[in-house]
Amino acid sequence: MKIGFIGAGKVGYSLGRYFAENGLTVSGYYSRNIQSRTEAARFTRSKAYDDLASLLSSCDTVFITVPDNAIREVYEQIRDIGITGKQICHCSGAMSALEAFPDIARYGASGCSIHPLFPVSSKYDSFKELRHAFFCIEGSEAHVMQWKKLFDDMGNTVRVISGNHKCEYHAACAVASNLICALAEESIELMKKCGFSENEALEALQPLVMSNIRHIFKVGPSNALTGPIERNDVQTVQKHIECLNMENDKSMYKAVSRKLVEVAQKRHPDSDYRKMSRVLM
Repeated sequence: MKIGFIGAGKVGYSLGRYFAENGLTVSGYYSRNIQSRTEAARFTRSKAYDDLASLLSSCDTVFITVPDNAIREVYEQIRDIGITGKQICHCSGAMSALEAFPDIARYGASGCSIHPLFPVSSKYDSFKELRHAFFCIEGSEAHVMQWKKLFDDMGNTVRVISGNHKCEYHAACAVASNLICALAEESIELMKKCGFSENEALEALQPLVMSNIRHIFKVGPSNALTGPIERNDVQTVQKHIECLNMENDKSMYKAVSRKLVEVAQKRHPDSDYRKMSRVLM
């Protein structure tokens, strides 16, 4: 397998270096930005290609590591150059291989999506942590199993899913990662009203948040749940809603809390949460 990358951003840098460190052959990079492709090639001890045709002729596996909205466009460009016998991969968590490469079989190639369930935040450092990443893959059956074995050998946990469920998978990732940032921001804003600075709020909240996260991953959300909703303390929840000035903040609190009622009911099946549910409508 000779791997080429189209796109020299954080994911391209990190995967390329991770693959190279684990004995896979990285042929090199193409990017419209000459500096980016040159630096990526230097970082992975590979080659910077001046055009797509040159990269395609040197690789049998091509990773398209560009923003999601550009994946299809890049695929169509290389498809028209010629991809017979090649494996085309992308790293989008939201798009399936079929969605990105809908007619790939007609051109004698196969497609896979390979998504690291990991925040790739640094071009130069994230590859060091990728050994801890969970990889979710789908696409061409033969190549999916090939990649599963490769990642297994590298020590990663791998899950093969159906492309039909890629949207649910990515929504799950966003809820567990991105949406938490919104809740944290709301919490900090409320702490500021109590006289805390942002740094003071973060310092005060950290033990609470980290302890809760550890419990969630140890015993599951239902068993980790504490607080007024779990206790069915309707009066306290009403006070929370009343102290939120913006309608958007009230809506967010109510929406998340309605889901918490479901979690609490799962833990306490004999409890009556109907009054709590009415307050949260």
